[in-house]
Amino acid sequence: MNETIRAILRKLANLPVAVEDLTDDADLYAAGLSSFASVQVMLGIEESFDIEFPDNLLNRKSFASIQAIEATVRQIVKANEAA
Repeated sequence: MNETIRAILRKLANLPVAVEDLTDDADLYAAGLSSFASVQVMLGIEESFDIEFPDNLLNRKSFASIQAIEATVRQIVKANEAA
């Protein structure tokens, strides 16, 4: 999952730094992630993992780091499996 998220960030986040140089807990907004790019990343994640972000998880915190994105995706997948 981590590598898929990193690939999506490389393709869609338009960061001024290399995704490979970011630690999992690095602040993506401090690294240059814009609001527009975060929406593009969200759409890429939804497509790649066949999920849909619920409104309550559409916030800056969910996309703050690779680690946060991974935790959010796991939460959505778990909720979908339980449904």
